[in-house]
Amino acid sequence: MKQEQVNLRQLVMDMLLAVTVSNENRPPEYSHVIIRDVLNKYNYLSGQEKAFMKRLFEGTLERMIELDYCLDQYSKVKVQKMKPVIRTIMRMSVYQILYMDAVPDSAACNEAVKLAGKKGFATLKGFVNGVLRTIARNKDQIPYPDKEKDYELYLSITYSMPMWIVTMWIKQLGKERTEEVLKGLLIEHPVTIRVREQDAAKLEKALQSQGGILEKHPYLPYAYRISKTDDISRLPGYEDGAFVIQDVSSMLAIEALEMKQGMKILDICAAPGGKSMLAADKLQGTGEVEARDISEYKVTLMQENFERCNLHNVKAVCKDAVVMDESWIGQADIVIADVPCSGLGVIGKKRDIKYKMNPDAIKDIIALQEQILDKAVSYVKPYGLLLFSTCTINKEENEAHAELLQNKYHMTPVSLDDTLPEVLHSETTKQGYLQLLPGIHDTDGFFISVFQKKDND
Repeated sequence: MKQEQVNLRQLVMDMLLAVTVSNENRPPEYSHVIIRDVLNKYNYLSGQEKAFMKRLFEGTLERMIELDYCLDQYSKVKVQKMKPVIRTIMRMSVYQILYMDAVPDSAACNEAVKLAGKKGFATLKGFVNGVLRTIARNKDQIPYPDKEKDYELYLSITYSMPMWIVTMWIKQLGKERTEEVLKGLLIEHPVTIRVREQDAAKLEKALQSQGGILEKHPYLPYAYRISKTDDISRLPGYEDGAFVIQDVSSMLAIEALEMKQGMKILDICAAPGGKSMLAADKLQGTGEVEARDISEYKVTLMQENFERCNLHNVKAVCKDAVVMDESWIGQADIVIADVPCSGLGVIGKKRDIKYKMNPDAIKDIIALQEQILDKAVSYVKPYGLLLFSTCTINKEENEAHAELLQNKYHMTPVSLDDTLPEVLHSETTKQGYLQLLPGIHDTDGFFISVFQKKDND
């Protein structure tokens, strides 16, 4: 069967439109879902073509605020007044001019003009060409905001982060640390895997034959970074459960818990199931882990993963974490509550989060978190443990809830110094919590805290 010819830039344009534009029929798509689906559909493309497409799509999304700023410096029609197709073509073309050295500026401009004509905007070809060529000529002297005069605006444009997030982080983390985090979110984020078999040599050899790279992560002996490969599920050992895709921050959350064989563990917001699987592995086939999620689809995927990894002491169950389950009250040795959050810690991988999240949505999320934690505390047996974690960087979602668990529910913080790697020890780990920060730690942004219930109160 003959494979269809693909215009890569048009494909990227369609992907960007799906993520950034909503209409009456559907909300915007999620970037990580779009890239996964497109790579599966066009799996016959060469590695080079897939890498170009992925880089252009993710880079344009990641740098969108900066790209809009640059366009507004040189275009009489401001970005927000442009038609969505033209706006998208302009953004991805400026990204090529500023960030893709392998693409000649002339090619970025010419392909943009062709694409505008192809999409029915022949009358705007001159406009597209003129603005892009002006930016290409001036790309080394674009007038960025002055760092001394307006530090927040400088950070927002330079690191393409919405102003409200910059303002919040400066207030919570301080100026220098905020800039470190913003830098950390823009560096490449290789996929991390947890190798379940002791010998990773076979996997490394298979990767090398495809031009891929496997390297040990410094924090945990079974954690590895994997890069230069576009389909991890095709690697030898994946189908047998020799390794699972999981971020190191998620692994560290389970490492923070002291587990003993035979324990009864409840993971109340478990999808995609990485923590539940690591917990089940640590129990070495004993005890039981119940992994819950509100989505039947995600529960099915979790159960498939558990079976792929030949794990018999963990099961996936569809349940809503805000609804009390009387049968589990006081029954769990450990409750894992990795609650829904704003996701600001994983912007480096899910680049559209920063455009979709807003302060009002965070207020709703905080209320949901409190409802879930109220139930989670009830399930912990006397002297049992509660892991409370999120993948965000926001004290109102994290530290404020850690205080709530102490003050309202009388939970006792457990020092993380006995369980986490020494390189991560700090003043806060002694107090029972750790805020992981990209650019400072070698992980996503992630909050980990552990509490013990002292009695039935």
